[in-house]
Amino acid sequence: MIYVLQLSPYAPNEINEELEKCTPLARYWELQQDEELRAQILPNIRIVATKGDMGLPSELMAELPNLELIVVYGAGYDKIDLQQARDRNIIITTTPDALTEAVADHVVGLALASSRRIAEGDRFIRNGDWLNGKLGIGYSLRGKTLGIFGYGRIGRKTAEILGDTFGMQVLYCDRSADPKQDRQCRSSPLELASESDVLVIAASGSPDTKNIIDINILEALGPNGLLINIARGSLVNTQHLITALESRKLGAAALDVFPDEPNVPNELISSPYTTLTPHLASATRETRVEMGRQVIENISSYRKNGEVFNRLIF
Repeated sequence: MIYVLQLSPYAPNEINEELEKCTPLARYWELQQDEELRAQILPNIRIVATKGDMGLPSELMAELPNLELIVVYGAGYDKIDLQQARDRNIIITTTPDALTEAVADHVVGLALASSRRIAEGDRFIRNGDWLNGKLGIGYSLRGKTLGIFGYGRIGRKTAEILGDTFGMQVLYCDRSADPKQDRQCRSSPLELASESDVLVIAASGSPDTKNIIDINILEALGPNGLLINIARGSLVNTQHLITALESRKLGAAALDVFPDEPNVPNELISSPYTTLTPHLASATRETRVEMGRQVIENISSYRKNGEVFNRLIF
């Protein structure tokens, strides 16, 4: 009997091979081609293995009457119908510890690529522009103020790297923190942005945070400010971002995530003030293997004794 439904292949492929050894499973991308097999298998599914950027659509969840556990390869859960999961007592697990360092490292990479014009410089040479003159100068991160919106694992690791190594002054805003208890804490993203040179978005995606980074916050960050988003594209109002960049009320943006991936607005692609990467902050081989290992451990543990690791409280 097949109890596990894998929604999408993992990378590297060795994770898929180990998962298949761990448990009999159905591959959803194959079931979609066979309605009869789909109708036969879906009612028996008790575990879904998915990805953070894929989640589990409400309609598909409703087709799984015996679903007990959703195992997420990643830290995000904003694309899962949490209300339905709550109503049906479905457990959700994620793999947050596995990707903390890789994502924080990517923040540093984006910060340097933008401030030191590394990505721009690469294009400058490839386009032959160097033959016509030099590229303008960048700026140093050292001594600047780093604001972090969302001070969880990734936010804290980012603060550790950029604060300790680059000597940046660190401020943060987090819904579970109290500004009265910590001088580094700010009460709102707007207050945080107004005091920051670089603003990193590291908060979770949810209905409460959708488009929370709006024109007011972007203008508060200012014409010399840098916005970095490695969280979820939904947190930033994309049209406001485009407006702020084009009007030069925001200095630059370095983005790894977008609201409608893989579709990215042409205004962001063509802008000389953006540095863009295709949602790969956690995409190191070491990190992805560890994420896969945690997915497999959660599935094995749940099948053996009903216990899981990194259970999401929602």
